[in-house]
Amino acid sequence: ATLLARKGRCVVSLPGGCVIGDRPVDLHLRGLEALGATVEFEGGNIILTAKDGLKGAEIDLRGTHGPTVLGTDNVMMAATLAEGITVIESAAAEPEVLDLANFLNSMGAKITGAGTRRIVIEGVKELKGVEHTVIPDRIEAGTFMAAAALAGEGVTLNRVCRDHMKAITSAIEQSGHRVDFNEAGDSCTIFRGENLQGVEITTAPYAGYPTDMQAQMTALLATTPGISVIKDTIFPQRFMHCAELKRMGADIKVDNGTAVVRGVTQLSAAPVMASDLRASAALVLAALTAKGSTEISRLYHIDRGYEHIDEKLLMLGANVQRVKDR
Repeated sequence: ATLLARKGRCVVSLPGGCVIGDRPVDLHLRGLEALGATVEFEGGNIILTAKDGLKGAEIDLRGTHGPTVLGTDNVMMAATLAEGITVIESAAAEPEVLDLANFLNSMGAKITGAGTRRIVIEGVKELKGVEHTVIPDRIEAGTFMAAAALAGEGVTLNRVCRDHMKAITSAIEQSGHRVDFNEAGDSCTIFRGENLQGVEITTAPYAGYPTDMQAQMTALLATTPGISVIKDTIFPQRFMHCAELKRMGADIKVDNGTAVVRGVTQLSAAPVMASDLRASAALVLAALTAKGSTEISRLYHIDRGYEHIDEKLLMLGANVQRVKDR
């Protein structure tokens, strides 16, 4: 989007990423076409051209499973340097979208409404360089929150944002653990609960429970007493981690985008394979309390979403070691 807005033409390969179900880019392309771009496909590449520049337009980004986060980002960035006013309806309201808008505004963009379902962008001629601090990663924070609930003893997480973590915090507290935030809401301490119970979780666009924390919560609930039900409405096929957790002794049945988890007393070590980014994190969490040494292959997926996760776990006292795939 930024290349197209600045140069009028760009060629990018068809996107990849984690195999977690259908992830079409049609909404991205539809938004750019509404701004005046021409879209062509050739040899596995997408060719985007805007010979006469991009023009403001009204764009609805409503998708089958809810708003598109990166589609909203792409259209917002392209519209920033387009001529005229662009209105995005059914926009994603995730904190990351608002953070991007704040960053662009500090560079000279004119964006209002970010963080709501309706964003208005008045195009500008140019942007200037700035320094910007990115907001905390709520999914990384949620992952370590789940790790602390599984195996911790009063683990404190710094540089988090309480307001962005409400759905994740609520799910962990409902299962019986305790999460204490400081007054500023930028630090929290997690205490493993004694009276644990199953929960029901349904993923949803922000401010609902994030699909990117579904696998990690499944790992936590695998050894939580009672029955838990996890429904993923965003990516109904995103349950490949469940087969690997079952190899470790988890009692999970998946059907039609819903996992029913019956908590067991303990998991056991087994050779397992990571299929995607969040599945990798789920298997690492499960291995923390499994009996024996668990070997996770294809763990490279995890590095796309977590910086030095093995080093951070070592600091917390976990026994982890990164080895090269055989």
